[in-house]
Amino acid sequence: MFAATSTQPTNGGPNGTQAHHTVTALKRWSCDDKHLPQAQEIKSIHVYDFDNTLFASPLPNKQVWNPPSIGHLLGKDQFLGGGWWHDSNILASTGEGADKEEAKGWAGWWNEQIVALVELSMQQKDALNVLLTGRSESGFADLVKRMVRSRKLDFHMVCLKPEVSPTNQKFKSTMEFKQVLLKDIVYTYKDAEEIRIYEDRVKHTKGFRDFFFQFNKDLMDNKLPTARKSITAEVIQVPENATSLDPVREIAEVQRMCNAHNAQVLAGNAPPNVPPYQIKKTVFYTGYMIGREVTDKLVSLVKLPAGMPDGDIRYLANSILITPKPCPPSILEKVGGMGAKVMWKVTGVSCFENKLWAARVEPIPKTAKYYSENPIPTIVLAIRKGGRPADATRITNWHPVSEEQSFMFGSVVGEKKLLRIEEEHANESEWESYFPNKSNAKRSRDEEQDTNPGHAKEPRTRANGSSNYRGGRRDRGRGGHHNSTFGARGRGGGGYGGRGNNHRGRGRGGSSSQYRSLDDVGDQRYGQPSHDGPDSYY
Repeated sequence: MFAATSTQPTNGGPNGTQAHHTVTALKRWSCDDKHLPQAQEIKSIHVYDFDNTLFASPLPNKQVWNPPSIGHLLGKDQFLGGGWWHDSNILASTGEGADKEEAKGWAGWWNEQIVALVELSMQQKDALNVLLTGRSESGFADLVKRMVRSRKLDFHMVCLKPEVSPTNQKFKSTMEFKQVLLKDIVYTYKDAEEIRIYEDRVKHTKGFRDFFFQFNKDLMDNKLPTARKSITAEVIQVPENATSLDPVREIAEVQRMCNAHNAQVLAGNAPPNVPPYQIKKTVFYTGYMIGREVTDKLVSLVKLPAGMPDGDIRYLANSILITPKPCPPSILEKVGGMGAKVMWKVTGVSCFENKLWAARVEPIPKTAKYYSENPIPTIVLAIRKGGRPADATRITNWHPVSEEQSFMFGSVVGEKKLLRIEEEHANESEWESYFPNKSNAKRSRDEEQDTNPGHAKEPRTRANGSSNYRGGRRDRGRGGHHNSTFGARGRGGGGYGGRGNNHRGRGRGGSSSQYRSLDDVGDQRYGQPSHDGPDSYY
């Protein structure tokens, strides 16, 4: 929790004496050059937090980054530029970007309930209206003022965290900054009878409540050198109103952050042991991806037994497996490359032990080429607690569907993946970069190569022979990979369908009928142990 902030007046006068609390002195906290109301005019103080209280500020997208990378982005000590909350380009990238959004007042990005309260505060003549955020004054003051003005919101004070306070005090935390400022406000407006604070973070809500409880207690015990009466403090917990950036824009902004960080590392301006960073990706599986509108139709094929709690069911219906790994070029060529489109038709449905519901599909036309490492192209529609997608291979009885349920739909070849922010390694190949555990990467890659006699191992050095750091490169884009080939070919062990037949691909596993799922991948030592859940491919 936060260290307690003293309720005593701030020392900031000559020779360390207590500062005089005047509206002129208080004005120095604000980024806006506005005259403040006189002390005797204010009876109520209204304080509004900015991020995810008043404005739906973007957070790192959980559908894009793995959990450690989200923590990496949100931390302040990982990137030399400060990270997510310290980079104004992230906030400026909200929606269509600052220039376009300013023209329309960032419509759709505000918490309209809080906006309505701010507008009421603006109309209340005896209320001091304060916007308070822990974002840095130097990096965000101009942008935040543009945003609130575009929405026609008027605050007496717009307060962002300065390097030092008006009395040269440095802050150990955002909470300390906010409490010191609020203390100056209530000492200055000593006739104010109430203060209301709107805040989304639970820890900050508790911190404010604890501070004003102690403040009022010290007032009643005559421990504070002020004639003011106790103040009614109400801290309102606001539900978080977070959003995400457009994924393409978000990845580009994080790549820019990495480039800026790496440039400082390369220039020798970083502290010792600070590494360069690279965006890498973990591919959970490659498949024929199904759109959400099709998913909604497919789940209608699931018929639950009477009395089964719907909360026990997880609906999937979002892909047809190609291979449970990054797709090697040999297989990628067979499926037409990333982004290739294939039409399908539902031909049957089945249920396995009331734990798994699946649909059997075939391509349209039947002669269309496709590839799947499962013996029958299958969509896992839903699983019950305790069920596994791997159980789909145990289905022996498929039930035909009616003409109305013979849904025809399109799919796109794609990957189920998450991005990672990790240390950049000079001699790391693209294939190796897919694996957070480098020993697993080498072992999996060697296994892949061992199944393809005559496949030469890819050199682990760069083309120019250099093993030096390559920081600051800007040609990496999404995923940041510098090698255009995989280190191995696929095993060809699945059902490669083409020209109306379902013959197997060459290589090992040609006679296998085992359903390829994450359980199988765990045996192949692919990825991290945390990925080896029964339904992570879906």
